[in-house]
Amino acid sequence: MIRTEPLTAEAFAPFGQVLQVAGEPSMIINQGNCGRWHDLADLDMGGGRAGLSLFRAKPRALPYALEMLERHPLGAQAFVPMTADPFLVIVAPDAGGRPGAPRAFVTAPGQGVNYRRGTWHGVLTPLTGPGLFAVVDRIGDGDNLQEHWLETPLTIAR
Repeated sequence: MIRTEPLTAEAFAPFGQVLQVAGEPSMIINQGNCGRWHDLADLDMGGGRAGLSLFRAKPRALPYALEMLERHPLGAQAFVPMTADPFLVIVAPDAGGRPGAPRAFVTAPGQGVNYRRGTWHGVLTPLTGPGLFAVVDRIGDGDNLQEHWLETPLTIAR
């Protein structure tokens, strides 16, 4: 069984970046009316272009049966929730072309994630509805999806 942990920038650093408003803004814009937290994600698109899509995923519940992890070897993938609802973030280091030991995080309101290019991760897993996300990922030629199905599903719980 894998226990969830809070999503923090430090814990998630090996897998990508946490997208959130933290600390003071990088700059103040719009005649002093807007703080900008600048360039928060490494959007490595590996020769493709960045595309913005909207996803609506069915909510899941904990405990959750993790059956498959995937990765995108040609580009990063950022998930920005369009609600303040939590979602489950599952990642794993690479272990010789297969996922290593997974880790599971639960987001706080206002957090999104950017998976580094080639990072093993679970599917989009909102914990409540409507599960609406803006997603920035690579658009271009080449096979940018690898899936690894687990022989025995792992249970993710709080």
